[in-house]
Amino acid sequence: MFDGQAASATDGLRRRTLLEEPGEPVHARSRQAYSLVADVEKLDVRVGTILSVDDVPSSSKLLRLSVDFGDHARTILAGMKTERSQPQALVGLQALFVVNLEPKRMAGEVSQGMLFDIGFADGVRPVLAMPEQAVPNGARAG
Repeated sequence: MFDGQAASATDGLRRRTLLEEPGEPVHARSRQAYSLVADVEKLDVRVGTILSVDDVPSSSKLLRLSVDFGDHARTILAGMKTERSQPQALVGLQALFVVNLEPKRMAGEVSQGMLFDIGFADGVRPVLAMPEQAVPNGARAG
């Protein structure tokens, strides 16, 4: 807000669109929505080590991950059952997780966060977002 402008209900979640430069081809993916840095800083993204991976029998998509965040462990449900032929291969890997989301009940179980993956939204076989080398569990991304 500037010069006494009133705040609108959307001030905290404003989005801006990049426009292509004149003469450049227009592609469906060339327009990007920007988020404010303050919006991104609201997410608490931390590194955790996957301790176990179990099937959620009442779901065709969900796996139950037990994740070590250093000072505590959490259960994270991830919809990646059909994407992994050997989900046990994830045990021992570090990955990025959003840990300040409200717990969510899915398929009769509660998820205490969200796994970050790369590719799903773009139709690519998803892979884990993970640090390039081992870091302490619970380390914050950002």
